[in-house]
Amino acid sequence: MHTKIVIFEKSASGELLPIDEREWNANMVQLLDHANYLLVNDIEYEMLEGRLNVNTGEFELLVVAAQKP
Repeated sequence: MHTKIVIFEKSASGELLPIDEREWNANMVQLLDHANYLLVNDIEYEMLEGRLNVNTGEFELLVVAAQKP
């Protein structure tokens, strides 16, 4: 089973910017339960929440850029 995942970055101004869209297999989706951060194009993001969009059949992840120490 594959699920279409769309990742949105929440900018400092509150705008939602799509940064990635691809099919994930069931194993990748299960790993969301164990991860707080993800890498997209070599940039680290903190995951905030997920939403199942039944209108489009997509799972949407909301992320923010990780803060550098």
